[in-house]
Amino acid sequence: MTSKQILFNSVLQQNFSPQDRAAQAWMVILGFILLTIVCYFAGAAAILRLVFPATALLVGLFLYLRHPILYIGFTWWIWFLTPLVSRLIDYRVGWDATRQILITPYLVVFVTIGTFLRYLPSTLRQGGLPFLLAFIGVFYGFLVGLIYNAPVPVARGLLDWLSPIIFAFHLFTNWRDYPSYRDHIQRTFLWCVLILGAYGVYQFVVAPEWDRYWLIESKMFSSSGDPVPFGMRVWSTLHSVGPFGSVMQAGLLLLFTRTGFLIFPASAVGYLSFLLAQARTNWGGWLLGVIIILGSVKARIQIRLITIILVMALCVVPLITIEPISKVVATRFETFSNLEKDSSFKDRSGSYDRNLSVALSNGLGNGLGNIWKVNEKTGQIEVFVIDSGVLDMFFTLGWFGAIPYLGGLILLIVNVSKYSEGRFDSFVSASRAIGISACSQLIIGSGMLSVAGMILWGFFAMAMAAHKYYQHQGTK
Repeated sequence: MTSKQILFNSVLQQNFSPQDRAAQAWMVILGFILLTIVCYFAGAAAILRLVFPATALLVGLFLYLRHPILYIGFTWWIWFLTPLVSRLIDYRVGWDATRQILITPYLVVFVTIGTFLRYLPSTLRQGGLPFLLAFIGVFYGFLVGLIYNAPVPVARGLLDWLSPIIFAFHLFTNWRDYPSYRDHIQRTFLWCVLILGAYGVYQFVVAPEWDRYWLIESKMFSSSGDPVPFGMRVWSTLHSVGPFGSVMQAGLLLLFTRTGFLIFPASAVGYLSFLLAQARTNWGGWLLGVIIILGSVKARIQIRLITIILVMALCVVPLITIEPISKVVATRFETFSNLEKDSSFKDRSGSYDRNLSVALSNGLGNGLGNIWKVNEKTGQIEVFVIDSGVLDMFFTLGWFGAIPYLGGLILLIVNVSKYSEGRFDSFVSASRAIGISACSQLIIGSGMLSVAGMILWGFFAMAMAAHKYYQHQGTK
């Protein structure tokens, strides 16, 4: 930290109480929301494609410097809501094939590059090695990408790969404030499940015009359903089914760590929308997470969690017996017993058969940006989806980049699996379960990128921060 920053922070502490700084932070956030609403309804929706990312970055930077706790919540909500803002703008002023507004969450996250560069050397001795290993792998892929790929796709790939790592490192570095960060993240995801779940149910039943417009223009019918009521697979405010499934999977697991009235309506709409997303991979991840949580807490907490599960089941089961919801859910569950005939399963199996040997024989890798190609007809950058995080790692990073990156992930799993704090702190157990279950899904999806990567790396980091916090408490 420079002398100017130290002076700036000391002036803040002398002249503004924590309550004053929190009030200022909320005024800035509300101002950002008001500006967005005014631009949208005052006939200036088109300029929001530039104004929204720019102002979100400024708000993120302000919160990062003045109110770090609110910065964390603001970052998550920008991830949750930016795709919906994008769809609303498209519906009002026309389709934007560049999807440039979706860069907003990455800009807000990249503020934490300051934490990463400042504290990485000193944190290596305190458990920061996994983040360094992952960074080395990504940086190698970045250098290779500059050689083989166009600069813009390389920059886009760097945002995807690096953002989760530096954000997670920021969470880990602030381990001294673990209780405050834990409580804020719990509240954020409680409201996330409630709001995103409620909108997901509304989306399925009503099929809002802006969601139908996006589905028609994106032509993602095979993965997102038909643009009619009761025909869509739910993706709520996110930009597709996969990211929504990852967010809801994490949020529903975190509900086990909360008490209060809101967890029941949140559970009802959360689980219902989660089922309507028809995201089988995330269903399996949620089940694995529940098993990990139940196996790592004390018997007293186990009883409480089982009680919560039963109450949640009583809230959700009556809802999924209503037609046509029951038909959609039952049909999707039936595919588990007949996977060999399932088109999605056959596509993923075929992808492994065709590409595994090619990926593993690619020692140098194709570099960041290799999955982002320029469409010669439209001139727009489009992504080529690889339904496997493992294949994506080796195609992109090669052996020289994938080994340190995977090494960082494996080191995280080994370390957090040893932590005993989950016995008395259910959030630690849930964070570990979320991280491990997310890693297990890398076999069939690139869950280390975008918002799924934020969840994977971020909750591992919170488990590490908790361990370090309790260690420090024990040595006092």
